[in-house]
Amino acid sequence: MRTDSFNLTGGLYISIFTEDDLEVCHRRRGFNGTGYHFYIRKNGDIKTTREIERIGAHAKGHNQNSIGICYEGGLDCHGHPADTRTEWQIHSMRVLILALLRDYPGCRVCGHRDLSPDLNGNGEIEPEEWIKACPCFEVKEFCSKM
Repeated sequence: MRTDSFNLTGGLYISIFTEDDLEVCHRRRGFNGTGYHFYIRKNGDIKTTREIERIGAHAKGHNQNSIGICYEGGLDCHGHPADTRTEWQIHSMRVLILALLRDYPGCRVCGHRDLSPDLNGNGEIEPEEWIKACPCFEVKEFCSKM
């Protein structure tokens, strides 16, 4: 599988949302299993939810050449997008991304929202252009601290 990017996204706000729940949710949406390749639980456990060799179903128009990473959370208690990552998730996300970058050097690491179209053509994806808010944090800033 040729990979040009890693796509990060948040999931649903539910106190517990397992990788099995994610699988059921995606199948109900018509996917052939979980669309993300990796799922990071609140306790930091990294779950492989789709084989790397299989094309994902996580970022329309970008699935062919990307690896999808999702974390449990991403919405506040009111259902609004929010960075709900635990310290364990932050640590595991760093470890996973660094490992993937060793296997796929030179890849772009970005959030789902960073793949939105640049509607005003200024070369920058701004909040009003986001199709989705996930992963609810600045991936570029997160990666600069790795």
